[in-house]
Amino acid sequence: MTQMTTEKSYQNRPKALGITVRKAQFNPKEIRRHYFANSPIMSHLLTALSSTFPIGEQFFVHSVRNVRDEVKDEKLQAQIAAFIGQEAMHSKAHAEFNDAWRSDDYNLDRFQAWLARKDQYVKNLHPKIQLAITCAFEHFTALLGGYILRHPEVLSTLDDDAVKLWVWHAIEEIEHRAVAFDVYQAVYGDDKIRRMIMRSVTTGFASLTLYSATKLFMQDRKKSLPKIGGNIFGLYLLAKMLIQMLPEYLSYYQKDFHPADIDYSKIVLYWKERLAEDYQVESFKSELQSILYS
Repeated sequence: MTQMTTEKSYQNRPKALGITVRKAQFNPKEIRRHYFANSPIMSHLLTALSSTFPIGEQFFVHSVRNVRDEVKDEKLQAQIAAFIGQEAMHSKAHAEFNDAWRSDDYNLDRFQAWLARKDQYVKNLHPKIQLAITCAFEHFTALLGGYILRHPEVLSTLDDDAVKLWVWHAIEEIEHRAVAFDVYQAVYGDDKIRRMIMRSVTTGFASLTLYSATKLFMQDRKKSLPKIGGNIFGLYLLAKMLIQMLPEYLSYYQKDFHPADIDYSKIVLYWKERLAEDYQVESFKSELQSILYS
């Protein structure tokens, strides 16, 4: 009887509004190594981020699941389910991307092994700290996703399959950007700790990304160093990106901050339509058709 009641309760749970779980549709083997604006620096930077996603996304899910039973709101429970589904797809897609790029001169394995050891350490921290870490990283991924979507002139330099991967990921990060935050607020609501953890994560995230991107650049130096123009352009793009994202990053420390306060709706809809029409991504085609005929 208890099992039947639980199953019925789960089936009657409302669907998560604005968060859709989709399968990635891309061929990682078709993506050039210097796929971002033909810039080794920016391409290695994004690849370094990709190398963290399989383990990182799994940790984000783990940190939310730690306290899921303490969440009483059914709408938030539905959002958690959708969040878990999206993150699982992200982890799978980037694992495929990373696997396609393994070679003698481009080895991600040592870095990922080190990351796995760090993952075990972090999972032994208090669940509150783990969830605060996830809130911080979710803010970063939403910022990066929003920046990517708002700059179509940069995306125009990407291979089609790179667009399908990174734009799909960016859209979904924006869709679920508030879930971990809302769970944290519902269970703990400790803004002082949340902000303190963001400061630590910012330092760690920046040093981690710089370290891993530098390692990839040096492994690829025979092909990366000669592209002087692409590297200069990459440094320009990186500096511009950091400056333009700074106000949104700092908003995390405001007293009344909430991730949903940043309105991405128009740019997300624009890219959903682009992925459906120009790139023929089935999940977005089906989604837009269902909206059209609803």
